[in-house]
Amino acid sequence: MEPLLPLPLDALPPLPALTLAVVGHVEMVSFIGVEHLPAAGEILHANDFCELPAGGGAVVAVQMARLTGQRIPFFTALGNDGMGRRAAAELEALGLELHIAWREAPTRRGITFIDTGGERTITVIGERLMPTAADGLPWQRLAGADGVFVTATDAAGLRLARRARVLAATPRVRLATLRQAGVSLDALIGSAADPGEVYRPGDLEPAPSLYIGTEAERGGVLEPGGRYAAVPRQGPVLDAYGAGDSFAAGVTTALAAGWSLQDTISLGAQCGAACLDGRGPYASQLQLRRC
Repeated sequence: MEPLLPLPLDALPPLPALTLAVVGHVEMVSFIGVEHLPAAGEILHANDFCELPAGGGAVVAVQMARLTGQRIPFFTALGNDGMGRRAAAELEALGLELHIAWREAPTRRGITFIDTGGERTITVIGERLMPTAADGLPWQRLAGADGVFVTATDAAGLRLARRARVLAATPRVRLATLRQAGVSLDALIGSAADPGEVYRPGDLEPAPSLYIGTEAERGGVLEPGGRYAAVPRQGPVLDAYGAGDSFAAGVTTALAAGWSLQDTISLGAQCGAACLDGRGPYASQLQLRRC
């Protein structure tokens, strides 16, 4: 079977007005550009540096904001420290409506090295902070949502998110949590190459209606549906960080809009490809509307 080919943006239907939300985590990430990824004992000199609030939840939410032109409700948890307050201010400036469970634990940090080919390594420091159903957040907002994407919460939080018309998640939520929640997912979206995002048929009951395993420049696998191809590149990859989460944002948005599978994968692939063109997750995300 031939892989599904992503359509160009001008071949996709216009997005209707949508109510979207994200439930997930944030990390304050240092992005360090280097000639090559460091070897044992090597001293490298950075050629680029920036620090941004990132992590899967933040990246998905910002990409949704840029697709819809709306301030996206983002349910998250942050440490009640200077880093957490800075992350909150910067995420609001990126177009998010924050609902934060403040924690006494420190805000999680990350260090990412990006080489000249755009490949990256990620090291995280500290506990992954996540919102839970017990937090006093306006969870009732999710009941009226067209689409919700989840990167981190507990089983009860997933059940609250399931009240949305479309619910998508990443395996980074953790399969044990997904099993405990027992909810049906409209889509499970993750990297087929990342050991932390491994999913095999039979891992979840009920099974997700759609599983997407991304494989970078090889496109990815659909279950059901076979394979899909990547968007052809017109230039070098500057930074792969955030491309998978941008893809997931596009897919969730399209599913919430009721688009066909080809249109849905096309929007996701276009979002992922656009993210590769800039340093950090936000520099070149696909922007259809300004929020």
